Amino acid sequence: MSMPVLQRPGNITLGGLFSLHDAVLETDLSFTTLPAAMRCTGFNFRTFRWMQTMIFAIEEINRNASLLPGVTLGYKIYDSCSTPYHALSAAMELMEGDRGVGEVKGGLGGTCSVSVPVVIGDGGSTQSLVVARVLGVFHVPQVSYFSSCACLSDKSQFPAFLRTMPSDFFQVDALVQLVQHFGWTWVGVVAGDDAYGRGGAQIFAEKVQKLGACVALHEIIPKNHEEAAMAAIVADIRASKAGVVLVFALEQDAGALFDEVLRQRLTGVQWLASEAWSTASVLSMPPCYRPILLGSMGFAIRRAHITGLQDFLLRLHPSSPEAPLDPFLGPFWEAVFGCSLSQGESGGHGSIVPPCSGKENLGNVRNIYSDVSQLRISYNVYKAVYAIAHALHDLRGCEAGRGPLPLQACLDAHNFQPWQLLHYLKQVDYTNAFNEETKFDENGDPVAMYDLVSWQERADGQVDFVTVGRFDQTISVARRKLQIQETDIVWSSNQTTAPLSVCSSSCLPGTRKAIKPNLPVCCFDCVVCTAGEISNETDAIDCVRCLPEFWSNPDRTACIPRQLDFLSYSDTMGVTLLALALTGSFCTTLVLLIFACHRQTPIVRANNSELSFLLLFSLTLCFLCSLTFIGRPSEWSCMLRHTAFGITFVLCISCVLGKTIVVLMAFRATLPGSDVMKWFGPPQQRAIILMCTLVQVVICVVWLAVAPPTPHRLMSHEDAQIILLCDEGSALGFSLVLGYIGLLASLCLLLAFLARKLPDNFNEAKLITFSMLIFCTVWVAFIPAYVSSPGKFTVAVEIFAILASSYGLLVCIFAPKCYIILLRPERNTKKQMMAK
Repeated sequence: MSMPVLQRPGNITLGGLFSLHDAVLETDLSFTTLPAAMRCTGFNFRTFRWMQTMIFAIEEINRNASLLPGVTLGYKIYDSCSTPYHALSAAMELMEGDRGVGEVKGGLGGTCSVSVPVVIGDGGSTQSLVVARVLGVFHVPQVSYFSSCACLSDKSQFPAFLRTMPSDFFQVDALVQLVQHFGWTWVGVVAGDDAYGRGGAQIFAEKVQKLGACVALHEIIPKNHEEAAMAAIVADIRASKAGVVLVFALEQDAGALFDEVLRQRLTGVQWLASEAWSTASVLSMPPCYRPILLGSMGFAIRRAHITGLQDFLLRLHPSSPEAPLDPFLGPFWEAVFGCSLSQGESGGHGSIVPPCSGKENLGNVRNIYSDVSQLRISYNVYKAVYAIAHALHDLRGCEAGRGPLPLQACLDAHNFQPWQLLHYLKQVDYTNAFNEETKFDENGDPVAMYDLVSWQERADGQVDFVTVGRFDQTISVARRKLQIQETDIVWSSNQTTAPLSVCSSSCLPGTRKAIKPNLPVCCFDCVVCTAGEISNETDAIDCVRCLPEFWSNPDRTACIPRQLDFLSYSDTMGVTLLALALTGSFCTTLVLLIFACHRQTPIVRANNSELSFLLLFSLTLCFLCSLTFIGRPSEWSCMLRHTAFGITFVLCISCVLGKTIVVLMAFRATLPGSDVMKWFGPPQQRAIILMCTLVQVVICVVWLAVAPPTPHRLMSHEDAQIILLCDEGSALGFSLVLGYIGLLASLCLLLAFLARKLPDNFNEAKLITFSMLIFCTVWVAFIPAYVSSPGKFTVAVEIFAILASSYGLLVCIFAPKCYIILLRPERNTKKQMMAK
């Protein structure tokens, strides 16, 4: 069964495929009656305008004496009815030879012939995919004006396919940059169930995810627009809470989606339009769509004002001479005016369509067909015709020695093959009347240039497509390809700024993103950086740890120098210990003065006044040496504090040891025949003290020479402070100092214990025993406390041990004597001393 065809003879005939109908009505699906059972319905005014633009361009070229002089172009146009089946059937009819209209031989090896050397079309990518596979076998060039599927750029599958419509790859690139420009990271995608929708949406999803954004939902609009499926898509859009949704679909599919959006009253969505419906009058003209689509944005190919086209479009009339030869004029006329050119024709639901009066005039009708304000796809058709004309012109104007054949021979302009025309089509490069360069790259794609259009309402209530930006593929710098005039944009829902479309709000500086389990990477929690770490940028993936001597500020946005922490004179603890040390030193000095004033009294003389004065002097030094532990550690203070402590305490314990030995030996000297006291006189006592002290001095000198204590900075990962301490340098040296003090204290305690039963009035051993018990208890408890105390409290524990042991010696040994000297002077007599 032959398909309806609009044709005009010429020297060279151009084939044309246009989807003049939107759908097919299937009345009988039996195999034998399949072609007759599929009746095209839903006449498309916009596509009919595209077809008329092709005819307009051909007639314009035929009138042009400088382009293809002496050659008349003809055409042979079929309706593909928006289905692959009809598109393939039309392509096969175009491939049939011996039609008698502009016949040219072509094919593989000259074994078959075709009626046309080139085909313009089809519009839809799905139809073009089918046609391109057939035409590609015979290397018949095909130039599409609206097929944008990126898959058609694959020359291994479609070697003869070219187009004046940019590939979706570039459109998606523009859409991704738009999403990136406004910071939308949670974007919904709804695609048509065809090669155009599925392919474009898939590329968009992949590219947008590489930029760190996420696809909130990815839905497919079924071709039958089944009500339950459409309702589920809109429900998913509402549930996803995506503020921005890209609809990558043909205008028919987009219209079905928006019908359901209106039914469910979904609002607050910023719609992004793919090129297929970004300037579709079928969506912008009906008032019902305006509440949801005003403010929508999308990319559209460049438009042009084609002079004379509108008059050409309005010339049509059923009474014109060419009307009987045009099988598409009648359906078009009936669809525009709602009348019938055949008497008594029935309409839908059994109604009778009134007959056309013959007075109808296209000039009185305002519709998509006659609207030439947005000539974008029509301009593509226009460019396709002119690209073919220029290729034919170059083929016919070939100069000897520059041809494509072997030995650079030229082709026979009157008998060329389609593949030879394809060669010239790929080489086309000219600037048209609109100052736009027309050429094809190695994939058969044109230069991608888009207008960013915004749907805005005019004063008369109609929708105006306002250009608010440009996308130019030829610009080398990626971020400059898209230029946007944000002040010209009118957003949907009366918003004054770009809508927010994120799964999770941005994480402020001082926090980091923590991905939520089982959710896309755009859905996250904001976690405050831990102490010692910062993030100084929005949406930081990780927090950065500060350098060792720095710490995070309270906001976790910057690293600041750590505070130095040490036991200082301004601390409460430091002041307290200072007061205790000075008080102890003062009390010791006071006791020294008391003893000096009463040095001739029996109690002072009986307790070895020389050793008592030396002991009081050493105790004063013990109290004062604790002051070296307070303040910022330095090299000299670290060395001084431990050596001064070790030497003064040994001097002190040596004096106590000397007093203990004197007491013990004095008691034994009272026994008959004993001359032991001559071995423990004052010179011997001084020698004992000197020898004991010199041992400690030697230990300290060796310690300082080998591994002296040095200042040390203690930096914790959990604290904002740098603790200044004195490192002992040598643990062995420090242990020997403390061990030697402990050895002398233990010896002193043992001797005092042995002398505890001497006569009370003469016995100082009990007091020494108590003082040594306190001394040893303090220093035994000091060791675990010193090891476990953190930071500057280690120093405080050491000072406390020094003061506690010093106070123990002072109080236990000298307090009873001062009590007798000051408060009970009657007991400070020789008689009282010798009472027992």
